[in-house]
Amino acid sequence: MGMAGQWGWCGEGLQKAGKACCGLAPYPEWASYKLGIFICLNCSGIHRNLPQISKVKSLRLDFWENDVIEFMKKHGNLCAKAKYEAKVPPYYYIPQFCDCLVLKEQWIRAKYEREEFVATRVCQDPCSAGSREGFLWKRGRENRHFRKRRFLLSAREGVMKYYTKEFGGPKAIISIENLNAMFQTDKIQHAHGLQITYNTDGQRRNLFVYHESGKEIVDWFNAIRAARYHYLRTTFPNVPEPELIPRITRNYVKEGYMEKTGPKQKEPFKVRWFCLDSQERNLMYFKKPLDAFAQGQVLIGTMHEGYEVRAGVPQGVRVKKKPAITVVTPVREFVFICENEREQREWIDAARFHLAVPDRNIVVFNQAGSVSFTVLHFQHCKK
Repeated sequence: MGMAGQWGWCGEGLQKAGKACCGLAPYPEWASYKLGIFICLNCSGIHRNLPQISKVKSLRLDFWENDVIEFMKKHGNLCAKAKYEAKVPPYYYIPQFCDCLVLKEQWIRAKYEREEFVATRVCQDPCSAGSREGFLWKRGRENRHFRKRRFLLSAREGVMKYYTKEFGGPKAIISIENLNAMFQTDKIQHAHGLQITYNTDGQRRNLFVYHESGKEIVDWFNAIRAARYHYLRTTFPNVPEPELIPRITRNYVKEGYMEKTGPKQKEPFKVRWFCLDSQERNLMYFKKPLDAFAQGQVLIGTMHEGYEVRAGVPQGVRVKKKPAITVVTPVREFVFICENEREQREWIDAARFHLAVPDRNIVVFNQAGSVSFTVLHFQHCKK
């Protein structure tokens, strides 16, 4: 079949297939002709490393035999999804197009290589899946070197612990109630880098860890999600599951460097690393990206509460000839200088999006349980 004729069946196959394997690629240009699915460029590289279960062809560049075309027509992504994703647990993280490579690779391996979610598999309950013990490489708070530490996660006890010594008690006991985890491969500069955050003494504490095995670190991530899901499901039984799932774990909406000044807006500007947390609705800043604690934070409330984000600076404030933004709160105005106009637009868009969203989830949680959130307009922890 000629190339032009092949594109006729390809269109028919794509309509039947639905989305590509990663879920967000609108026009996949590759396919696994052994599994009968259409895939994106990034996922095609992963599939090539699984020759026992997947064989890859380009829709544009490779020749397609008639029998292979017929096989693709009879299958497709929706068919594969029904088979290989029959029993995906609600807490298991399904990677999106923008997610890091290790999440995508382990999702593909879990589905097609290990067949963890086929209908014949017995699913672990969240309490069992949220229990795990093992070693992770953890970055030290003071010396900043990564050292092997034992971690213990128990959904039943509602805690995560880690140990710095072979014998003796844990260095930290972390409540699952405020535990969060997100992959930070670029920030940690490791392909399997994971950031774990939790509250301690009124501050948000960051732990940076990794494991040599991609499967092991993703298993830890999903175990944390299982423990969080177990906590949310048992603590708030009346809250609909679609409202619980986004609260299991979360990524920061945006991170990056900006410069900030002091409350008088006359102090010298200093470069700081900023993280926008949509769930806590705050903009945290750190001296360095891998610091254990934030130096301070700015609450991002709602427009109805008098919060606003503007391009530029207040009248009378002198800044460098760089793009700037002003965050207006009921208490004061905060001025930040961005590295370039693109960064300025991204920070403004991210902040304005959350300014327009009411605290809907917090209201639901207060009605369903006894959770309360105390927020400060500005909290400065240390210089």
